[in-house]
Amino acid sequence: MVLSDAQRKANKKWHKNNKERANYIAMRSSARSFIRKKSTLDDLEELQQIMDNRKKELIKKIN
Repeated sequence: MVLSDAQRKANKKWHKNNKERANYIAMRSSARSFIRKKSTLDDLEELQQIMDNRKKELIKKIN
């Protein structure tokens, strides 16, 4: 897909103004891709434990 100069500029401006969000999206995409394409059963078991712990942390913050 070829982008126009205007769209390229707009994308660059958005990334500059939304660095945290752009990093979040990139990291989430990498994690999902790893899980779907490369992970082993051991990886998935470890990740499940990490997710369970993180979920408990977030629930504590809410309450």
